[in-house]
Amino acid sequence: MRLSTFTRLSLAIFAGLVILFLIVPLIVIVFFAFDASNVQTFPIHQWTLNWFSIAWRDPAVRSAFLLSVKAGLFATLIALVLGVMVAFGIHRFKFFGREAVSLLLVLPLALPGIVTGLALHSAFNLIGLPFSLYTIVIGHATFCIVVVFNNVVARLRRTSNSLHEASSDLGATPLQTIRLITLPTLSTAIIAGALLAFALSFDEVIVTTFTAGAQNTLPLWIFGAIRLGQQLPEINAVVVGVVALTIVPIAYAARIASGDRVKN
Repeated sequence: MRLSTFTRLSLAIFAGLVILFLIVPLIVIVFFAFDASNVQTFPIHQWTLNWFSIAWRDPAVRSAFLLSVKAGLFATLIALVLGVMVAFGIHRFKFFGREAVSLLLVLPLALPGIVTGLALHSAFNLIGLPFSLYTIVIGHATFCIVVVFNNVVARLRRTSNSLHEASSDLGATPLQTIRLITLPTLSTAIIAGALLAFALSFDEVIVTTFTAGAQNTLPLWIFGAIRLGQQLPEINAVVVGVVALTIVPIAYAARIASGDRVKN
């Protein structure tokens, strides 16, 4: 069904307004991060990079940054191993409860973060597990697995089984087939899933709030500093860093995915 010119124009305008609604606050924060003044007013009279230097020298910011990176890397590693294995098992084998497993995998991403966070918080208290880096990693891995799983299973559905059959006919063992056929075929999907999982983990706030205990990741440090109403210029600089570290892997993952679509 072809849309009328008025409908297409209306949809384009609506999409543009939504994008502006999402992007304009970030642009404002970026501008203020380079403002030399402590008071945020337009127009900006003097520009500086000093706030980035102050933020990097702040021990609390550096500690929160390192914790966020560690949590993101470990959660991504767990998500890669489990996500790839589950995607391959669900795609290649038929068994009772396969659809239920798929639903349970997607559920943490579909549920509000506060529900997942409260559930994890209660579970950790029930088993007596103290809140630490490990609980943060477990919490992040619950939704990072979904990202990897979706990327890998989508690639498997577009990949013909003839390659694996030909490998077996030529005498390759299952491990050789996985190493020489399966992993190279899935490589870009795995990389894209890993980048998206890390980006999702790095800026997660709600689940981290319920699983971090007394520790601060970078998003939690930002939230706490804003709540106290202090260090606002430094907060702007940190937010710009978080946005950059989130956008870069997402943009690269999108580029990989678009390149694969062109090839296919």
